[in-house]
Amino acid sequence: MSELTIRRMQAEDIDEVITVENKAFTTPWSRAAFEEEVGHNDLAHYLVMVKDSQIVGYGGFWLVVDEAHVTNIALLPEYHGHGLGSLLLENMILVAKVKGAVSMTLEVRPSNTAARKLYSRRGFIERGIRPNYYAEIGEDALIMWLDNL
Repeated sequence: MSELTIRRMQAEDIDEVITVENKAFTTPWSRAAFEEEVGHNDLAHYLVMVKDSQIVGYGGFWLVVDEAHVTNIALLPEYHGHGLGSLLLENMILVAKVKGAVSMTLEVRPSNTAARKLYSRRGFIERGIRPNYYAEIGEDALIMWLDNL
């Protein structure tokens, strides 16, 4: 039986996280960005999902006063469609609540229907648009909110 755990991201996890990042996004974050988030940003809270000692996903958010702003959430493509994204998101919400968040927000590409479904199923509501947010691909962002964590 395979083991699945979710824990706080450590600096030693960055190599594997970069692998997930590069497979998940067309414009991935750099190693320096993750090093800054994990090592120096007091607002940042990141989790990794580990299956059979391999990092298969991660997610993070910034906690600003009482709002959690999701920075990113990603899984290796071969783990999509098995409920792991929902599990990771639930854990992020739980950590945010424990740390004092009362709401959570995120931006998502309108064309990312799988992510939009995941967030909508959990109760996130579309509340706005950030024009040309994903400038590198010429796409706006939908702003979604989850109130009353």
